[in-house]
Amino acid sequence: MTVYLVGAGPGDPELITLKAIKALNRADVVIYDRLANEEILQHSPNAKLIYVGKKAGEHYKSQEEINKIIIKEAKNESNKIIVRLKGGDPFVFGRGGEEILELIKENISFEIIPGVTSAIGAPTTVGLPITHRGVATSFTVVTGHEDPTKNKKQVKWDYTADTIIVLMGIGKIEENTAEMMKYKSPETPACIIENGTLPNERIIFGKLENIAKKDINTPAILIVGNVINVFKEIKDFKDKD
Repeated sequence: MTVYLVGAGPGDPELITLKAIKALNRADVVIYDRLANEEILQHSPNAKLIYVGKKAGEHYKSQEEINKIIIKEAKNESNKIIVRLKGGDPFVFGRGGEEILELIKENISFEIIPGVTSAIGAPTTVGLPITHRGVATSFTVVTGHEDPTKNKKQVKWDYTADTIIVLMGIGKIEENTAEMMKYKSPETPACIIENGTLPNERIIFGKLENIAKKDINTPAILIVGNVINVFKEIKDFKDKD
């Protein structure tokens, strides 16, 4: 018996890896989050599906409850392959490490199959280079929404990276951009990508000082940095086609 922690990718079902599809094909149980595209579950037509994600108006499982579900299914002798399917990549704000530590405590074998994180996949698919020679030689990916139960905040906004990519931060975008403006110019280009890699994808341009005032829907990521000026040139060319 093996538990596979599998990254589902940024949304487009075709961006999941071949190795992930093979694991899903063999799965007896799939424990899945709120995926951007549930078409991925079609790769496990015979598996027991257990939803542990969060949707508006519905109770959602705590991490402790999810851990117990994974352990319970893994200890069921009738199950040979358990897939823990997580949006994006299991180790990019996906708590994959926490789940693995619980598996280790129970002496349960596991394997990790990486996924394309939306932090990279969403900007790349629209032609936004998060690094660009002469413009940006570094980038930081940061959570925009910390666990409210933490005693101490870990996110500090004094990042020196040329490009900052904020995941899960739309709910606190006004607060987060205000913090960034303590260290970066309010004129710094900013960009929102809604529903990245999906047919209803939407791109919103602005500056650090005004991006929070835009009409933004979730899920979305925030990108801040001068690479957005490069992206505008690329997008203008693509829009002419």
